Amino acid sequence: MKALQKTALKKSVAPAPFAIRRERASDVAAREQLLDLCFGENRFARTCQRIRDGRLPAEGLAFTAVRHGRLVGTLRLWHVAAGGRASLMLGPLAVDPKLRSLGIGAALMRHAIVVAAALGYESIVLLGDAPYYERFGFSAEAAKDLVLPGPFERERMLGLELRAGALAGATGMILPTGKASGEAALRQAAKPSARRTARVVPLAG
Repeated sequence: MKALQKTALKKSVAPAPFAIRRERASDVAAREQLLDLCFGENRFARTCQRIRDGRLPAEGLAFTAVRHGRLVGTLRLWHVAAGGRASLMLGPLAVDPKLRSLGIGAALMRHAIVVAAALGYESIVLLGDAPYYERFGFSAEAAKDLVLPGPFERERMLGLELRAGALAGATGMILPTGKASGEAALRQAAKPSARRTARVVPLAG
């Protein structure tokens, strides 16, 4: 009987369809191809990119989703000053369009928030669609007095307090504070000779 129960248990527990781990240097080329696919070549002209250009992500807060040995999702967080307060900016979040039904984006979000909180960070800001990010606790109210160094849609500026009151009264510009990086050169080297041109609705810029 016990043997039968063990067999039934093994059959009922399906393996996870993907895994989330910290980003590695070997992920750069595949990550850049995925970002091109999801956001298009004009992604480098986005206002949020000004926050990331020439900077390293916050240590321990760059994540990769892998399925069958292939990179299928990416999410990174960056050091910023949000109205003069130390914070993190999240993005870009991108998932292989063919695998959106697996919940990879949500898993990356939850993982990133848990790790950021465990590392002692007090808040996260992002520019994205409120209906998607509200499920993770983000709100426009938390970031209502924050602005970006370029054009952006007010209703897409969202914030999440990891510590109660962390963004209360935060007013002014969101500015990069992370360490300098050679990422731009790596990104250029990672570009494929023939770019993909497919476009999908972006999750977060």
